[in-house]
Amino acid sequence: MRGQQQGSSRKPRLKERIRRYFPERQVMVRTGGRISYLRVSSRAQSYAAAALVLFGTWVAYSSVSYVFHDRVLTAKDGQIASVRLAYRSLLREVAEYQKKFTTIARDIEENQGLMLGLVERNATLQQNLNHVESALKATKAEREEILQARDHLKAQLSAVEIDIRAASSRTHSLQSNLSTLETDLHSALGERNQALFETTRMRRHIKELEGKLVDLQDNEEESVQRLTGRTQRNIETMEKVVEIAGLDVKRMLAADKKVPKGQGGPFIPAVQGKPDGLPADRLKTNLNVLDSHIGHMEALQDIMQKLPLAAPLETYYVSSTFGKRRDPINKKLAAHYGVDLGGALNTLVLATAPGVVRYVGWDGQYGRLIEIDHGAGLVTRYGHLNKTNVKKGQEVRFHEQIGHLGNTGRSTGPHLHYEVLFNDKAKDPMRFIRAGRYVFQEQHQE
Repeated sequence: MRGQQQGSSRKPRLKERIRRYFPERQVMVRTGGRISYLRVSSRAQSYAAAALVLFGTWVAYSSVSYVFHDRVLTAKDGQIASVRLAYRSLLREVAEYQKKFTTIARDIEENQGLMLGLVERNATLQQNLNHVESALKATKAEREEILQARDHLKAQLSAVEIDIRAASSRTHSLQSNLSTLETDLHSALGERNQALFETTRMRRHIKELEGKLVDLQDNEEESVQRLTGRTQRNIETMEKVVEIAGLDVKRMLAADKKVPKGQGGPFIPAVQGKPDGLPADRLKTNLNVLDSHIGHMEALQDIMQKLPLAAPLETYYVSSTFGKRRDPINKKLAAHYGVDLGGALNTLVLATAPGVVRYVGWDGQYGRLIEIDHGAGLVTRYGHLNKTNVKKGQEVRFHEQIGHLGNTGRSTGPHLHYEVLFNDKAKDPMRFIRAGRYVFQEQHQE
């Protein structure tokens, strides 16, 4: 509070001093016979006075700086002149040193030439000395070789004398062994003749066996070919059934691929391909072909057992087909992923293929629903049931009773909603039923 009061009291004093020193003035201006007054306030006069003081201060500072700057420049010029004199004297000294260096370099070059000449003479002398030393060494080596050769010849001569004595004694022993060798040779010739006789007899027996194998091949080849043809017809029939059902054979085989368990033993590759020229080679080739066809047929038979080829009702009529249709309740266009099979209430619903029950219960718009997993990616659904006769996880046989036809869920009347799924994609169930009829016709014709 006291500081604020002191500040407020100082302001009027400052204004009084400005008015005292710079009272308000009026300047009379006459223009064209008219007189006007220009008012100059105390504040404007104080500002003008402050500007004049600042201008005078700047002029004084500039003058002093100019004077001192000239003195500094004069001192710097003197220093530069002294440096130039020192630089010139240094250049003269450098020139003298260069002359001395040139003289010394010339002397060094002359001395170097003398040294090179001495080095060359020394190298020539050293080379001549080396030649002389090598010649002396070669002479000594030749002398030592001659001495060694003489000693070696003496040793050989003594060894030859010893060998002559040993050869004479060995000759007597060889003469005694010659008679023994003659008797051994006669016995060996007898054994060879016996072996040749046995070889001839074995070859004759082998030819008889080869003839029997050829006869066996001719007798059995027709049976193998007939069995192969029947196997191929069965394969074609089963593949036709799968195609009628709307499935791909390769995808079904891939989905039903099994790894055999509890097997082992050494690997012995089967003979396949072209005949090898040995007896019964055609029979072996045909048997390998038959074996491959039988393996394919067994895989297809395993798939056929899992295909839902029968109808889930013994008597029925189709009230709605698979695909697009008009919804029976809201009359809008909709997709229908199964077929509706009409029948009497509580008609027995049958499993269309063996499998395992994976769901039983209420499922929204399906009402009471049963799902059966048949393996190989195949699943069947039975909806709108009135009653169920199976439990989750139960294994069911073909045509086993699993429930009763009803009207539960989103339904307009008693019927069975029947679906077939392969790898979770809906398929037309009527194609499977038609495929089952085709199987029945083929079996009836056979």
